[in-house]
Amino acid sequence: MSEQAIVDRIISDAEKEAQAIIAEAEKRAAATVASAKERAERRLKGEKQSADRKAESILEGKAATARLDSAKILLAEKRALIDEVYARALKNLSDISKTEALRLFEKLIAEFAEEGDEIVFAENFRYAQDAAKLAIIKDKKLTVSSQKADIDGGFLLVGKSSDKNLSYSALLSADREVNQADIAAKIFSV
Repeated sequence: MSEQAIVDRIISDAEKEAQAIIAEAEKRAAATVASAKERAERRLKGEKQSADRKAESILEGKAATARLDSAKILLAEKRALIDEVYARALKNLSDISKTEALRLFEKLIAEFAEEGDEIVFAENFRYAQDAAKLAIIKDKKLTVSSQKADIDGGFLLVGKSSDKNLSYSALLSADREVNQADIAAKIFSV
């Protein structure tokens, strides 16, 4: 073989080997790109799922907050309605007839007064003079104060061992503690 043929053969073999190396490199590069693309797609899918879960969690949290806020508003409105019920009851108690007022006064004295207590009527108790003349006052040996109390109707019993607030607002407050749930159930049962 001639020198040129040998050189051509070396160059030809080198070119074939270079093409084989390039082909192998391109094959590895394509595999690397495919693998990277697959990892990127998996990661993208995972990130989308994670974002969807976070968005759902945020929406659930917002919905829960909205439900809680709604429940708070509803509860406030229910309380306002019950407040109105008791405000009307207080007005009705303040406007009761003389007979009813004296009957209530006598019942409260019989139940709560102790011998020797002093009765302090509310400034707005219209039937104080009539109540002071009832026989139960003498029977229980009670005294009537010339002073008036700044309370919503009714009276106070000032005693040796304890004082008792029998104002209409105190009576309604005690009633509310006991009966509020039943009243709410009757009003709001729909």
